[in-house]
Amino acid sequence: MKARSSAAALVTSGHVRINGVRETSPGHGVKTGDVLTIALDRSVRVLKIVGFAERRGDASSARVLYDELSARP
Repeated sequence: MKARSSAAALVTSGHVRINGVRETSPGHGVKTGDVLTIALDRSVRVLKIVGFAERRGDASSARVLYDELSARP
């Protein structure tokens, strides 16, 4: 579960905003329509949650659960 621990580290270190508000608690829930702003090493991604899956799936399954609002470099 490297992805989950990496995501938690981003949140804890203050690199994630939910609807424009900095979030520092990895357990904070999100809902459909929320906009996540994630500051990565050399870019910022802005994602809008459009759905949730019942079970964990592969990357292509996950891509339909959010809209990318920012252009990736």
